[in-house]
Amino acid sequence: MTGRRFVKDFRISPGDQIRLRDFDPSYTGNDGKRDALGKVEELREKMGDLQQRLFAERKRSLLIILQALDAGGKDGVIKHVIGSMNPDGCHVANFKEPTERELAHDFLWRVEAQTPARGEVAIFNRSHYEDVLIVRVHNLVPKSTWSQRYAQINDFEGRLIQNGTRILKFFLHISKEEQLQRFEQRLDDPAKHWKISEADYSEREYWDDYLRAYEDAITKCNSDDAPWFIIPADHKWFRDLAISEIIVSTMESMNFQVPQPTVNIEDIRRKYHSAAKQGRGAGKSRKRHAH
Repeated sequence: MTGRRFVKDFRISPGDQIRLRDFDPSYTGNDGKRDALGKVEELREKMGDLQQRLFAERKRSLLIILQALDAGGKDGVIKHVIGSMNPDGCHVANFKEPTERELAHDFLWRVEAQTPARGEVAIFNRSHYEDVLIVRVHNLVPKSTWSQRYAQINDFEGRLIQNGTRILKFFLHISKEEQLQRFEQRLDDPAKHWKISEADYSEREYWDDYLRAYEDAITKCNSDDAPWFIIPADHKWFRDLAISEIIVSTMESMNFQVPQPTVNIEDIRRKYHSAAKQGRGAGKSRKRHAH
């Protein structure tokens, strides 16, 4: 099984009261960038193999939740880490500002439809946690409403777990300084101008409010079967290494059982492949005689 050091290092224990200022977003341990990039490629390959086994088993599923402040790297993780998975059994759901129709339902309504079926992996780029984050910071609903949602989220995730879904929740933790640098890089790269908005900068005024909202969400919605991981994300290569290892380690621990074949393998080999080999051998013989 893949080393579990990042599972141990970055997993938040249920019941822990966390303060994000106690976590260093620039942490890289003893890892170097060059070695890390090579390890990520190895882990991506394992991830693809494990996903194939999950798809073949079709008894359980995996839900990966990515949360971060703006420019935290959610899209980067999807591209550089989870991009190794086969789209046939994997989908990404983006939860942006809810539509009028979505607002007419319970806040979990739009999320329910995106949960993974048996044999599938779903990645949430933002998630139901926005309903205890941005709505809290900007007072979009009364405190009496959003404060009840922690219990509703726990019930929702508990129901998914009971039905065979494993849940991994990642908070990509970047510093305020690194966020500003990434915004500046977008300004300097015409290909990324589409990502820029005034809101990116205005939201920085609420930095501390968002951190407090995240602290409560992580503390109140954290269980053994739906754990939160706080990932140092100032260095993209280390972020990708840590998340890759955690996903692979978790999938390995699920011990997927590929079903037995429904046909007689030896009969298939004898009936089709043996005849094909004999045909190729006869063809080679005719070529020799032709010369």
